[in-house]
Amino acid sequence: MSLFEPEALAGAGAEGRPLAERMRPERLEDFAGQEHIVGPGKPLRAQIERDQLSSMILWGPPGVGKTTLARLIARASKADFIPFSAVMSGIKEIKTVMAEAERNRARGRRTVLFIDEIHRFNKAQQDAFLPYVERGDVILIGATTENPSFEVVSALLSRARVYALRPLTEEEIGALLRKALPVLGVTAGEAVLDEIARYSNGDARTAYNLLELAAAAAVDRHIPDEAIGDVLQRRVLLYDKSGEEHFNLISALHKSVRSSDVDAALYWLGRMLESGEDRLYLARRLVRMAIEDIGLADPRAMEQAVAAWQTVHFLGEPEGDQALAQITIYLSVAPKSDAAYRALNAVLEDVRANRAEPVPMQLRNAPTRAMKQWGYGKGYEHAHQFEDAMTGMECLPERLAGRRFYEPSGRGMEQRIAERLAEIRKRREKPEG
Repeated sequence: MSLFEPEALAGAGAEGRPLAERMRPERLEDFAGQEHIVGPGKPLRAQIERDQLSSMILWGPPGVGKTTLARLIARASKADFIPFSAVMSGIKEIKTVMAEAERNRARGRRTVLFIDEIHRFNKAQQDAFLPYVERGDVILIGATTENPSFEVVSALLSRARVYALRPLTEEEIGALLRKALPVLGVTAGEAVLDEIARYSNGDARTAYNLLELAAAAAVDRHIPDEAIGDVLQRRVLLYDKSGEEHFNLISALHKSVRSSDVDAALYWLGRMLESGEDRLYLARRLVRMAIEDIGLADPRAMEQAVAAWQTVHFLGEPEGDQALAQITIYLSVAPKSDAAYRALNAVLEDVRANRAEPVPMQLRNAPTRAMKQWGYGKGYEHAHQFEDAMTGMECLPERLAGRRFYEPSGRGMEQRIAERLAEIRKRREKPEG
């Protein structure tokens, strides 16, 4: 039994379906975008044309054609197309579908199993597909908005080729919208279409939905330019606070601050604010930047970052957002140093790689007579009894004597720290002989 019925897609009642569904192309030649994988001579196009399909993962943001492409692949191969939702299905449904696929294969028919949102299946559910994929009972096409490296089990990932789909360009979306106007029976000026294309952020489904909403405001079957403002109340931003784009954006913000690119840092901050990111999360990350990337080059950076965090907590949004912008600017223009960060990492690396060194006797307290007899505290030099409170006493274990973990950068305040540290180290050196 085939669950892929082309005539049903074009049948009666089409007007009642969402515009995005009505506009799905029926030929690969009409598929918009993704030239890097389905353009002439490209790898996936060649697979389809030669009818040499193998299992694959289509990875990309929403509304870029993952489901449409899967349907077109099945149509081109004349295989049965079974759509499967990870949200609605479990192990029982998987076994039922796989049994049907086995019977199809015995009859000489191929089955394309399309799994939407495959990342929502747990490990056990994903593993259930493995034997059927290995035997060739099904050609599995998984669609995901999340990075497959993290969300698809390695055994299944190794048996599928990953194709990364890109957001559609404004020009590509504009072309789709122009084709959709006759379907809706309306006309619109270029300004309306351009505005929708910009606001859809590469998501064709969003663009179609916006056009459909705008068409409802048509006057004499024409969408006036001013109607688009009512539809576009808020820019549609690609964002999932628990997904990959969340981590991409915070990475962009952090690296822009580290690179002292204040304008880029403010842009990525604005993107996250507009997308509804947790303000306290942003404040905590900015505190981390102050510690990790500025450190002692500007010791006030951490104070300012903590103050910004407290301000955000006190004021809430939107007033607290200005504090986030202010600390982002401060951190971006501050002198940079990761010397303290690297120093701690060097210490931890040594501690983890070597045995725990005993505390030198001169650094141990001797609260009892017996401990003094055992040598606790022997050779201790109390700094305040020496000139400039500076002694030559070794405080590291014998194995590490003379080891230097912290080397200041010489930028900002660390330049003065470096000068002072050089003086201290010179005076602490024991004379030879």
